[in-house]
Amino acid sequence: MNQKKHYQLLHDELAEDDPWRLDSNPFEQERHRQMLRLALAQPSITNALEVGCAAGAFTEKLAPHCEQLTVIDVVPQALARTRRRLKDRPNISWISCDILQFSARKCFDLIVVAEVLYYLESVAEMRTAVRNLAQVLAPSGHLIFGSAGDASCQRWGHVAGAETVITILDQRLVQIDRVRCVGQTTNEDCLLTRYRHPVSQ
Repeated sequence: MNQKKHYQLLHDELAEDDPWRLDSNPFEQERHRQMLRLALAQPSITNALEVGCAAGAFTEKLAPHCEQLTVIDVVPQALARTRRRLKDRPNISWISCDILQFSARKCFDLIVVAEVLYYLESVAEMRTAVRNLAQVLAPSGHLIFGSAGDASCQRWGHVAGAETVITILDQRLVQIDRVRCVGQTTNEDCLLTRYRHPVSQ
């Protein structure tokens, strides 16, 4: 399945009342609880970046803990739906953008990128995305990554998933925490990791 078809599928799924059961599935609720725990390991969050907001279920949990939150998504419908859900909170900026084209003048002390990178077409694009994110991560900032595993992602028609991206992340950043969330079905399996920059000698 090519990238355009993946994005069309995302657009279609967002029309559902509870896409991907993000609000009603205990597995998704636990995944979000663990993501928030990892995100809040820092004492404070001044500037945060969320890559891919889906229907806003995690954005709603994260936003109250951030002075400023930038949300990017390649699907405008996802941004519109999340903005309505959060009632256009003043501390959130919204950008319709592909992660491969995203750039920012400021750095972020928290970046969250979960269940997103497997929509890219190749491992080379995943490397580009990781490089882009590492460049906008503040020196003392944390990056939270989450994804279904390689086997699940490949079964869904994607190139790769968690293990592949974690290998790429490990080449640029330092992994400081990891948790695995497992649900009741073979599709409910997610690796979550927290990263920081290497400490300068």
